[in-house]
Amino acid sequence: MYPLLSAIDLPDDLRKLERAQLPQLADELRHFMVESVSKTGGHLSSNLGTVELSIALHYIYNTPDDRLVWDVGHQTYTHKILTGRREAMSRLRMAGGIAGFPKRDESPYDAFGTGHSSTSISAALGMAVAAQLENSGRRAVAIIGDGALTGGMAFEALNNAGAHDANLLVVLNDNDMSISSPVGALNNYLAKLMSGRFYAAMRRGSEKMLKGMPPVLEFAKRAEEHVKGMVTPGTLFEEFGFNYIGPIDGHDINVLLDTLSNIRQLDGPQFLHVVTQKGKGYAHAEQDCVLYHGVSKFDPVNGIAKPVLSSVEGSAQAEQQSAKPTYTEVFGEWLCDMAAQDQRLVGITPAMCEGSGMAAFAERFPARYFDVGIAEQHALTFAAGLACDGIKPVVAIYSTFLQRAYDQLIHDIAIQNLPVVLAIDRGGLVGADGATHAGSFDLSYLRCIPNMTVMAPADEDECRRMLYTAFLLDTPSAVRYPRGRGPGMAVNKKMSALPVGKGELRREGKRVAILAFGSMLAPALAAAEQLNATVANMRFVKPLDAELVLRLAREHELLVTVEENVVQGGAGSAVAECLQQHGIAIPLLQLGLPDSFSEQGEHVQMLADCGLDAAGIATAIRHKLPD
Repeated sequence: MYPLLSAIDLPDDLRKLERAQLPQLADELRHFMVESVSKTGGHLSSNLGTVELSIALHYIYNTPDDRLVWDVGHQTYTHKILTGRREAMSRLRMAGGIAGFPKRDESPYDAFGTGHSSTSISAALGMAVAAQLENSGRRAVAIIGDGALTGGMAFEALNNAGAHDANLLVVLNDNDMSISSPVGALNNYLAKLMSGRFYAAMRRGSEKMLKGMPPVLEFAKRAEEHVKGMVTPGTLFEEFGFNYIGPIDGHDINVLLDTLSNIRQLDGPQFLHVVTQKGKGYAHAEQDCVLYHGVSKFDPVNGIAKPVLSSVEGSAQAEQQSAKPTYTEVFGEWLCDMAAQDQRLVGITPAMCEGSGMAAFAERFPARYFDVGIAEQHALTFAAGLACDGIKPVVAIYSTFLQRAYDQLIHDIAIQNLPVVLAIDRGGLVGADGATHAGSFDLSYLRCIPNMTVMAPADEDECRRMLYTAFLLDTPSAVRYPRGRGPGMAVNKKMSALPVGKGELRREGKRVAILAFGSMLAPALAAAEQLNATVANMRFVKPLDAELVLRLAREHELLVTVEENVVQGGAGSAVAECLQQHGIAIPLLQLGLPDSFSEQGEHVQMLADCGLDAAGIATAIRHKLPD
């Protein structure tokens, strides 16, 4: 079925093919990718768009000695398939299988591990400078998408790269930017010409000759920029010190090969602008590349998602499950309701409109919706500026991405005690996306910041109430909720606040008191039924309900804290500090995520592996319980 692809185990096998065979290989790769991802789920649109580019890079560059650094990693499936992991695609993003992103310990062809955006140019520049210091002749290539190029870190790297003379190639995979001019024969011809050694030599020679005549040199530079600017958008990148080439058709394999072959012979920073189409070659993904960006299992023929459960009983369970709103949907509905009540509310997202549940808000309140691009640092300081002048900003952000703006949270928001609400999605483990996207640390890194109020809802209704509570505060606040659906608690659409810093007693028992934070309430209650234990829904990580903690400590033999966050510095640590501060000596068992990075897998199984399901909690308590 795949005559060419089945014979390729490593890029050395790819390089044995004739150039005329490569279009057929691209077709085989697309069919294989759709078939494979339909069975596992994963990122599809972006990967279909970079098939020819991936082939051409491995065909021209001597990988793995030459370094390919992919930004984010949403577009690396072809790269993985061509580098010895074709059969492993059947276990993509599964426990024990290959990751959905590049990982250095997975393959020598994965030069740099990633999962967040805008890192590729910095990393590739480091590798290019290392090759320069070693005088190795090794080449480094950064492949970055137009979305990732909106990240400030990418521009920091571009700015610094221009100060070096290292052999770095930055490939801009442009599939959505207005910067893209129509791609045709003229642009392809100009790109080939500008990437040639004759043009480069002529350019360097002219500069050398004109150095003695500065006014003429400056005139020549400006003239070149303006001439190139008439047909390409390269002036910006030239100003950074790059030789700009393109735009070229990213699906024309011969143009890619010719251009890359020329560039590999050039010295210094090079910038290649490639225009591609997301979802290329698969009609469903071409028509809706956003829908097919990240997919679960689906029928490759008609694109209809397969039901998770297929039996009659299972279908009823699936229907009941789908009726539960996700925490993201609860946030999105609250945001619209709150905006209708208070004109001061604005919503901010760092390029995660759909993922953060803001699509309806963006449609209903376009003047109060701000997508700042992949720029988390800017998002928080932008929110701080709005808050300074009486606006009430709500920043919807994933836990893993908030890590990137930690300084701004402290320096620009917390120190100035500004009323910015952080709606933190994907708190805790996230399943198939693995360690790079897990929200394992936010309770730890948030609760140590002065002026912060940190809340963790145990169900959907509590999430809505916490968001409203946060919005009423005149200080920084965070509501941290997990990915996916909650336990199914009905949501009261009225705006109702919670008393700040107060938990609640959910079950009364003997000997053991379990202090559950956020998503851990449900398994804590299930474990308590086995042990006849007391359970408190703590609600607030900061300020902690010290009165409730001390009361439970006086009435029980053992306190247990449970959180979907690392134990180090987390909510359990807050309880330990409270007990120590008040001179209370009682055995304390802190349960949470381990001191290691959790790999990908099914969320339920990952929690069980960490001992954070009902059985694991009960077992840990039995081992700790005094005789």
